[in-house]
Amino acid sequence: MGESRKEETPVTLETDGEKFSENHSELKSHKHKKKKDDKDHELDDLKKKLEDKEARNAGKNLSDHEVEELKKRLNEKEKETKESLDRLLRMAADFENYKKRAAREKEDWTKFSNEDLIKSILPFIDNLERAVDHAEKVTDTGVLIEGIKLTLRQIHQTLNRFGLTPFESVGKPFDPARHEAMLVVETDRHEPDQVVEEFQRGYFLNERLLRPATVSVSKSPSQETQITE
Repeated sequence: MGESRKEETPVTLETDGEKFSENHSELKSHKHKKKKDDKDHELDDLKKKLEDKEARNAGKNLSDHEVEELKKRLNEKEKETKESLDRLLRMAADFENYKKRAAREKEDWTKFSNEDLIKSILPFIDNLERAVDHAEKVTDTGVLIEGIKLTLRQIHQTLNRFGLTPFESVGKPFDPARHEAMLVVETDRHEPDQVVEEFQRGYFLNERLLRPATVSVSKSPSQETQITE
């Protein structure tokens, strides 16, 4: 029993010695790694400080002349930017004024575009009013009729200056582009599809159809009508 205890003690010490030896090695490795990391951090800090110092020195190395040149160029750029902005603002203001002026001119044109035409027609209205006043005082209607005819001729002459032109229809072939048929008349006095009568005259305005003429159109008599006759 005594020998057994003496043998156990060295085993335990030897085992403890190995454990102690291993822990001691790990501790030394950890310390070396920490020192290396610390040195790396110190190196990074030194590099950063050196770069910052070089950047500061680069600014300090600029001569007074170079600094003045940079300031001058900066002022010129600021001036150019301000002038460009002023031009844009003026252009925007001019465009707004143009739009307002164009709107006013369009409104005025809509209101007064027929001013010359209306002024030209006013004398004919005056003549017709005088003719009516005169007709109420006399019994001779012939004078009134002649006065009305004269006024109509004057109206046509005035409107012709504005591009208004009447066109003849009676006796002409029916043309759906300028005639509107209101009535079809069976007759042997005219060729088929001819305008027999004009109810309302048609007009061109500067060679463009302003109003079609309303007319009656001829048609050949049917066989039954011919037999009856």
